[in-house]
Amino acid sequence: MRVDLNADIGEFASIDDAESDRRLLRSITSANIACGFHAGNPAVMRHTVRLAAQAGVAVGAHPGFQDVEGFGRREMHLEPDEITNLVVHQVEALRAIASSEGVRLRHVKPHGALYNMASRDTKIAEAIASAIASFDLNLRLVGLPRSQLLSAGTRVGLSVAAEAFADRSYEPDGSLTPRHIEGAVLTDLETVVERAVRMVRDGEVLARDGSIVPLKADTLCVHGDTRGAAELAAAVRAGLEQAGVTVASL
Repeated sequence: MRVDLNADIGEFASIDDAESDRRLLRSITSANIACGFHAGNPAVMRHTVRLAAQAGVAVGAHPGFQDVEGFGRREMHLEPDEITNLVVHQVEALRAIASSEGVRLRHVKPHGALYNMASRDTKIAEAIASAIASFDLNLRLVGLPRSQLLSAGTRVGLSVAAEAFADRSYEPDGSLTPRHIEGAVLTDLETVVERAVRMVRDGEVLARDGSIVPLKADTLCVHGDTRGAAELAAAVRAGLEQAGVTVASL
């Protein structure tokens, strides 16, 4: 068995705040770097690319809605062309920075509300997938298993990766529990590790109502802004490896 371990990083305003990301990069194998719309800025993007490269971690773009105040987690209703443009703009910005550092982009994972909306809305999913395909067909698209986003990516010829979340609660339909609901974000080390191993080894997760949800996990995420993220990621990686799972980038 093999799985990628990713985290959303570069989500701060100053490189002076990068210590948590530096510690995360010791455990993860793929980094989703904020592209300046929901968080980050050019200086932070460059610094984060350098940190990932030094750690030998694969670099990907993490585009979101232009909503710093809401951290990209508020739904915004844009036309498909507007979504395509905002994705292309952000991916292009990060690729330019990465290229200047001798680093190649490997994947794209939408952020927050954009990710969740694309999981269920075909038009949004197609706008994102077409943006990435027009930019670089070698980029891998990351999204929820059985989502509209991954289906749209496959239709336009992109490689896709199904993502599971070690630090998030699930609903019976396989969607993530909305963050305003108590218990939506998981921080207990033992619980997070047990769920991560079960996702990869058994292809399932226990939903909030106690039902069992089947899922595929090509990559597991620990959110960079979850409390104790670096410790969670280290524990998840150790737990996976102890269960005989190879942790490696996509």
